[in-house]
Amino acid sequence: MGLITDLLRDPKAFILMAIPLLYSIIFHELAHGWVAYRMGDPTAKLMGRLSLNPLKHLDPIGTLMLFFVGFGWAKPVPVNFQNLRPRRAGLILVSSAGILTNILLAVAAIFISHLEPVYSNKVLATVFFWLIRINIVLAVFNLIPIPPLDGSKILMGFLPARYQYYFARLEPYGFFIILALLLLLRIL
Repeated sequence: MGLITDLLRDPKAFILMAIPLLYSIIFHELAHGWVAYRMGDPTAKLMGRLSLNPLKHLDPIGTLMLFFVGFGWAKPVPVNFQNLRPRRAGLILVSSAGILTNILLAVAAIFISHLEPVYSNKVLATVFFWLIRINIVLAVFNLIPIPPLDGSKILMGFLPARYQYYFARLEPYGFFIILALLLLLRIL
């Protein structure tokens, strides 16, 4: 079911998975804020969200859902896309930043995991296994073009203006569409 089952069954294994999960999510969100800041939007910086502090990025409901249901979310880094220069490229780059960060973390973890001191140490090997797996899953999942996932914003950046309006109308239903897809995947 959720992560709570893993915690109760094997607390040590849970910690070895939870730490890579936590920091993969933090770096994903931090990347959005940092790229937005570099492209002209100071919102994340002004709100103190350019931070490695987990408390700045954890959403209480999303965290509880992760523990009890197995599906959760972080607190999205606030971005005012109107401040980005250039705006369309900014939308694409800011939205891609988290995904690219997850890919880079996975690739780096793959290389590091092949070093002798890592793969010969069971604890480190487990941490790197989870770091690779979690970051690949986060990158692929966030590529799905359903709002509010990053893939939807990337697609929005490439859509002609006349289609952006129609695509944006999916936003209120995105969470429910994603939830339905996840439930369907669990059934299959």
